[in-house]
Formats: sequence, C-alpha cells, structure tokens
Amino acid sequence: MELLIFGHAGRAVLFFPTRMARFYDYENWGIIESLRYKIENGEIQLFCVDSVDRESFYNDDVFPSVRIERHLQYERYLLGEVMPLIHQKNGGAYLETAGCSMGAYHAINLAMKYPWIFKKAVGISGRYDLTDAPGHFRDLLNGFHNDKVYFNMPAQYLANLSDGSLIDALKQMTIILAVGEADPFLPGNQYLSNLLWQKGIANEFYIWGDDAHRPYFWRKMAPLYI
Repeated sequence: MELLIFGHAGRAVLFFPTRMARFYDYENWGIIESLRYKIENGEIQLFCVDSVDRESFYNDDVFPSVRIERHLQYERYLLGEVMPLIHQKNGGAYLETAGCSMGAYHAINLAMKYPWIFKKAVGISGRYDLTDAPGHFRDLLNGFHNDKVYFNMPAQYLANLSDGSLIDALKQMTIILAVGEADPFLPGNQYLSNLLWQKGIANEFYIWGDDAHRPYFWRKMAPLYI
C-alpha cells in the first residue's frame, strides 16, 4: 500500500485519512501545510497511510462479518509493515496516532487496543462506535455483531475494560478528542471522554463551534492537537 512521509525527525505520527479518503488528501486539503512549522522544525514526522474503508466498513457488497475481517487485515498491515517502517525511518521512541473523521476512529481504536505502543492519540471529528447511527450516518455493520466487532468499537470495549495493565498503559497516554458542537458525533465523543474518566484515564476534550467536520476546521485543529 502507498503512503507519504513528511518530515525528517521528531514525534512519529501515524496519520489516518478520512472516510474512504486517500493517503494524499491531507496534503491536497492544506492540512500538511498547516503543520509546516512543526514538520520543518523537526517536531513531528508524519506517516500518512492509505485506507481500505471501501473494502471494509463501506463495502455493502459483502456481509458485515467480511467487512470486519478486512478491517483486521488492515490492522495487521499497520502493525506488521507500517510500524517497522516507522521505526526504520524515525528511530524515536515517541509514536502517536491521529486522524480526522473516519481517520479518528482508526487512530483511537488502534491506540486503545495497543496502548503500550503509543504515547499519544488524537481523534478529530471522530465516531467511535461504527454500529451507532447518529444523525444521517448509518450503522456500518447493518446490525451485525460479534466479538470481532465488539473489540473494534472503542465505545463498547472500553466500557467493560477491567485489565489493570491495559488501564495503566492507557493512563500513560495523552488522549485528545475534538469535535464540533453541531457534529452528530458530539454525543459519542462526550460518552467516550466520560467513559475514559470513569476508568481513571485522563483525556482532553475540546468542542468547536459549528459542526467543524471539514478541512477548513481541520487545518486549524491539526496544529493545536497533533
């Protein structure tokens, strides 16, 4: 799979694209430009990966169990191929995930599942339970549910998380959620933030004006939170 790397040093950021978007869209939308100072100053090194959303959660031509399996293949690609590349290119010990919209789901889900790998997770305008149907957004699994779905929906598995070692690892992570006040995902973000606090896991939660669910706002958010 293709990806783009911006920067030469600093915190390694695994940057996920938006819903069914591509690895080059953040550059095209000016979001990379909004991070220019941090990139050129050696503060961050961005790894903009591609997605398989069209083949997984948004593939209506296959049964939902196939969609979640395709997502898990994508996760194995990230852990087995992208992570070694990041370590090769960056060499630092500080790794974070970030993403906007659907990318926020990927960023938060991966970090919550493997908190010992990441120091920071940033979710901007994200939905953290794809089986929920807020506003005009639909349930991406069409009512289907199994263990694999459950363990990939942060708003579900975090609610029942009791493993002390995982909770301790999550407590060491910087977790940032940002969403617009008119975004249909706002209640889900509030729920996830409260859920983390209930587990003793600190997180930063920011609400922006309007729906803030487009590149105009993301260009402003990215330099603040990534």
